[in-house]
Amino acid sequence: MSDLKVYRAPFISLVSRPQFLEPTHLMVKWVGVAGGGERLAEYAGRLCYMSQHNPVMRTTSDYIGHILEQGHGSVFEHANYSFLLEGVSRSLTHELIRHRAGFAYSQLSQRYVDASQTGFVLPPAIAGTEGEAAWHQQMEMALGTYQELAAMLEEQYTWVENRVHRRKMAREAARSVLPNSTETKIVVTGNIRAWRTMLELRSSEAAELEIRRLAVALIKFFQSEAPAFVQDFTIYTAADKREAATVEHHKV
Repeated sequence: MSDLKVYRAPFISLVSRPQFLEPTHLMVKWVGVAGGGERLAEYAGRLCYMSQHNPVMRTTSDYIGHILEQGHGSVFEHANYSFLLEGVSRSLTHELIRHRAGFAYSQLSQRYVDASQTGFVLPPAIAGTEGEAAWHQQMEMALGTYQELAAMLEEQYTWVENRVHRRKMAREAARSVLPNSTETKIVVTGNIRAWRTMLELRSSEAAELEIRRLAVALIKFFQSEAPAFVQDFTIYTAADKREAATVEHHKV
């Protein structure tokens, strides 16, 4: 039986959230419970109109809902959330990093990190089909070829005195045989305005299945972590029997 590492779902870890520190000389009359990022967005919005006294006694969720209706999403740019994403493919990250404005990325390097024990992400469209066995076979062949090339090239570069540089030279060439399904790890930081745009685009039925799965999982994460920011997202089961999402307020 194959011992190939196969990932069938992403692993999401929140590694940073906003910490709101309210100035004591300019405080808001808060209503309801909210997280630091939600409070920060409301505080920034209220500063624009000096409405800290909260004349209509809105909860933070209601206030952010009003922001969504008005399309004044600039205040969302103050709230940044960082995630460690694992069990995702390099195919997915090639799409993810196309979202540039408002995002920062730090990804595992295939030049420096040995991939001889790497895993692979099974594409959702292949999972459970007759093609899954062929996919497994192809991944095993690719991994075996990588291991052979990396070992051969490291021997070839014995004239390079620096051991770290020698390994890097071998790995950067050997990685060329690894497929898009190769598992990777990436830290992603984005402000809520940027996250909303990414989630809207990538959770739709038109999105590629793996990144759509990730986007839906991130929406669920935000529904627990900072629900006011994603209150207008609706997750549903699409005709293809997979989860997707719609949003009421587009590109706020």
